[in-house]
Amino acid sequence: MVHRPHTVAFDVVETLMTLEPLRGRFVEIGLHTSALERWFDRMLRDGMALTLAGDYAPFPSVAESALRVVGGGRLSDDDARYVLDGLATLPAQDDARESMRLLVDAGISVVCLSNGNRDSTEAFLDRSGLDGFVDQVITVADVQVWKPSPAVYAHALSCIGSAAHDVALVAVHAFDCHGAHAVGLTTGWARRLEKHYPDLFTRADVIGDDLVEVASGLVALSPD
Repeated sequence: MVHRPHTVAFDVVETLMTLEPLRGRFVEIGLHTSALERWFDRMLRDGMALTLAGDYAPFPSVAESALRVVGGGRLSDDDARYVLDGLATLPAQDDARESMRLLVDAGISVVCLSNGNRDSTEAFLDRSGLDGFVDQVITVADVQVWKPSPAVYAHALSCIGSAAHDVALVAVHAFDCHGAHAVGLTTGWARRLEKHYPDLFTRADVIGDDLVEVASGLVALSPD
């Protein structure tokens, strides 16, 4: 039986950070409005594929490669740079601050666990005002594999200094929850992005419409 976690690790991209402002940049360089989703899905796929092959490339490199594929190999360097520069301006999701506040007020510490790099993640937290809630940033660059590799979650547990059953992973991606659950973490999934939790993944322990509902559900779990 799961219990209230001592620490919650938030995924960052799409969970805490919205990609939506990038959509206009895709359109401005001549791509379809749906290119945003195609790019992000391609980026995740390629990062995971590298991990499965025993290789690694950092988020910026995989992001640019995926963008050039989605652009049909026709994007200029200026166009690619224009889209990718937008990553440094992205704001937080509307539900991010309140979910973190609920957890911290309940005595639960908060960390971030991201496929992104440390500098960009810390910059995002600073400009969005979420940095005051977050104790540390943990990234896949430390172990050079992408989520949902078990090595990522094991590394996060080592950084946090807690056993798996005392830590929860919160994400809007079911694959991330599945990976975290496989190494013993409690999991929380917000349905605002994917809407449907695939049956092929282990069901998250807490499910809510948004991060606030997920945080509330985690706080409501029985303590030790």
